[in-house]
Amino acid sequence: MPAITAEQTSRNALVILATIAGGGVLYVLADILTPLALAVFVALMIDGFARALQARLPGVSVRAAMPLAILLSVAIFVGAAFFIVDNATSFGGQLITYAPKLNGLIARVAGLVGVDIPPTMTQLVQRLDPASHLGQVAGGLQSFASTAAFVLVYLGFILASRRGWERKAVALFGTREERHEATAAFLRIRDGVEQYLWVQTVTGLMIAVTSWIAMALVGLDNALFWAILIFIASYIPVVGGIVAVALPPIFAMVQFDTLWQALVLFGVLQVIGMFVGNVIQPRMQGRSLNMDPLVLLLALAFWSAVWGLPGAFLSTPLTTVMMVVLAQFKGARWVAVLLSADGQPGPARTRGAEATASTPASRPSNKNL
Repeated sequence: MPAITAEQTSRNALVILATIAGGGVLYVLADILTPLALAVFVALMIDGFARALQARLPGVSVRAAMPLAILLSVAIFVGAAFFIVDNATSFGGQLITYAPKLNGLIARVAGLVGVDIPPTMTQLVQRLDPASHLGQVAGGLQSFASTAAFVLVYLGFILASRRGWERKAVALFGTREERHEATAAFLRIRDGVEQYLWVQTVTGLMIAVTSWIAMALVGLDNALFWAILIFIASYIPVVGGIVAVALPPIFAMVQFDTLWQALVLFGVLQVIGMFVGNVIQPRMQGRSLNMDPLVLLLALAFWSAVWGLPGAFLSTPLTTVMMVVLAQFKGARWVAVLLSADGQPGPARTRGAEATASTPASRPSNKNL
């Protein structure tokens, strides 16, 4: 018994040290790994979209499903990007006309906190000194452009090499049992990510459409622009909901002379977010992710610190992948149990498979397919 306890302690310590070292590697190689992770994520989206088109459209064949999914995805992305850029330009112009109201709002907030002489909007802008941050903004735009270019390159190679993965699986896993276990783990990861995307998309559309109706009824300017931003923010756990509830009421205070519009928007958006997030989303999600809510919050903080905004978008899928992979190995399974919601992260690899994988006599063979 003491020997087993010592072995378990050393194994757990090794897992913890490997996790710390892995986090350091992820942080150092963020510029390389972030585009690759985004490309894999987009490839899974396109693959799921292609299978959905093939299943729901009778005239779409297996070969035509993937090109059609790629074309539709590019068209949707380009259209959304042009719409956001165009509306962001007009929104920036409207902020200039709202300068007197912004000064009044700043004065009211300053009075609440006890500031006798509140600064104006112009003075705040001057204190921020936007000219000194132009270099950082240009660097951010350049980094975004280079990341997008690398994502497209990685995505092209991933989609082009899809057929080769079957032969690689034969070479990596020497027995049929090993390949079945690896395939089951991969399918669970794929299904979990796709289910997460599907639920986030549907619930995000629900929140965006109902929020647009509320903002349009109140008369808020750029209601459709805000609705699209709310939909995009819905893919970021926790933080996205806070942004969706806070920003439209704030700009309603700037636009309108009275406060009831902002109060109505805040209350309606809060009710929408709570109802969709606490009632509809858990029922749609079911047990597909099996992720503890506290883990989702910690994962958001961790991946945001390591990879920034892309890490925030990918925090839940990446944590799902980690849980499924760690559950396959006996030494790291306890980590997967802690990440899961019900303590059942999935089946571990059988001892026979581990023994076969560790023996030098095991060799890839096509006859085991």
